[in-house]
Amino acid sequence: MCLGLTVAMADAAIEREPALHYRQPPASIGLEALLDNIRSASNVGSIFRSAEGFGLPHLYLCGITPTPDTAPVKKTALGAEDNVSWSSHRNAVVLVAELKAQGRPVWAIERTQDSVSLVSALPDGRVPDGLVFVVGNEQAGVDPGILSLVDKTIHVDMRGSKRSFNVAVAFAVAAYALIRA
Repeated sequence: MCLGLTVAMADAAIEREPALHYRQPPASIGLEALLDNIRSASNVGSIFRSAEGFGLPHLYLCGITPTPDTAPVKKTALGAEDNVSWSSHRNAVVLVAELKAQGRPVWAIERTQDSVSLVSALPDGRVPDGLVFVVGNEQAGVDPGILSLVDKTIHVDMRGSKRSFNVAVAFAVAAYALIRA
């Protein structure tokens, strides 16, 4: 800690990242995600960045999860919120029941007694068509009501002493593994 004055050496406007123009738009993948009561706008913005980067077409924002209508989400998303559709839902348990009634497979990313490793969840290397995966609150995790409805509960293997990854990191790891399958 230097306790000295901070002096700005240069003042430059921050510009938005230019969009890459592909000859053909990347094929849309059916993989979508549900954010269950994420409280940090920074985590939500980061998840939008990852979702956009991996080509997820839609995010379901549930409960207290802040939407891109808020400045802090926009600040972290850096324009990715303009390329990923989203919808806001009051109750994630009700939404999961509706998705399942539509025949959509739903997996939760959560370490539980019955969860399986993300790697072993894909034994044949295939992701079910139309999969929606759920990430939960930074401290409470995925709502138990959702866990009782999902088709599978998976976790990201860890080697360190901590019990979980940051939700935005877990989202990115899972999204990457699922789009690569």
